Amino acid sequence: MRTLQLSKLKLALAAAFLGVTVSQSVFAQSVTEALTTGKAYGDFNLRYESVEQDNTAKDASALTLRTRLGYTSGSVNGFSATIEMEDSRIVMGQGDFTVGPAGYNSGLYSVIADPETTELDQGFIQYKNEKLTAKLGRQVITMDGHRFVGHVGWRQDRQTFDAMSVAYAPVKDLSIKYAYVTQRNRIFAQAADIDSKDHLVNVSYDTSVGKLVGYSYLLEMDNDTENALDTIGLSFTGSAKAGETKILYAVEYAKQSNESATTDYDVDYVKLEAGAVFSGITTKLGYEVLGSDDGLYGFSTPLATLHKFNGWSDQFLSTPAQGLVDTYISLAGKLAGGGWAIAYHGFQADETSLDVDDLGNELNASYVKKFGKNYVAGIKYATYSAGDINVDADKVWVWLGAKF
Repeated sequence: MRTLQLSKLKLALAAAFLGVTVSQSVFAQSVTEALTTGKAYGDFNLRYESVEQDNTAKDASALTLRTRLGYTSGSVNGFSATIEMEDSRIVMGQGDFTVGPAGYNSGLYSVIADPETTELDQGFIQYKNEKLTAKLGRQVITMDGHRFVGHVGWRQDRQTFDAMSVAYAPVKDLSIKYAYVTQRNRIFAQAADIDSKDHLVNVSYDTSVGKLVGYSYLLEMDNDTENALDTIGLSFTGSAKAGETKILYAVEYAKQSNESATTDYDVDYVKLEAGAVFSGITTKLGYEVLGSDDGLYGFSTPLATLHKFNGWSDQFLSTPAQGLVDTYISLAGKLAGGGWAIAYHGFQADETSLDVDDLGNELNASYVKKFGKNYVAGIKYATYSAGDINVDADKVWVWLGAKF
């Protein structure tokens, strides 16, 4: 009997060992398959930029090449990994520009924010199923069309975040996003990155007449000081048909508070936008207010893709203390297989004074065309006429991009 029991035990142990071995073998095979069936990709952008401003700095020009190379593995039980390197280089010695935060040619030329750098752009592990996507590591995060959280992809060294992020869709039409950010990897190379303790929450619901979004962005730099910047808001965007015309509409309101050892203020954000699409032309009329607290502090959006808003000449990357009111009109359409756009901005202070009221105006124009599946070329122009602050500025961009 004892011999029989020992034999059964040996058989059980052998079966268990064989099961573990087979399981390990299958897992190893799955990992190998995921690594060998992944996707490698490349993204290249060659761009010329010139800046002329009526200030003491010399006019700036830059010819830079941004190279982005990445690899995303296949999936194993919902898990995958992505690694992506980014490099920005001055081409043919055309580097007459200043990037202050990166320490490049400080104070000599007007600013073109494309420093030379080589760095890890993204590196994260992802888990994904039908309703949930979770990422851990360095990653791109965008919310609200980049107005409050964006990747600043217009610049050669785009913005990414060291973060844990979750996107969850529990039911149809409902989306919940959350991210905890420990480092903001900004557009000025590694030396200007910022340690942080940011909480980003965004909840959206699609209705039959538009999308309703509620958000809470609680920002704090991790530098042993009190510097909380909290923004809570609500937006609604949608469209409707009126015969052959498509009507566009958007409304948004946010409240922002700042608490630090030296400041304590509350400011408002308001956006109203109406538009129409007819005969292939999209036109929009908008009114955006980044408010001011008694002319001392202006509404701030430090994680935004700022180039997308308030004029392409980037005069208001930091909101003036008097706040900013941007009244704008834009037109966009198709021509010769490409897309064109024109916009006009009129700027005023939210809190006016005897010295500051008119903040100038700006005209923008662009044309972008794709060639085949992988190539794109574009030209863009911005001219800003100063008011009570800033100086006149003209900027031109010409670029060629390729993706594989």
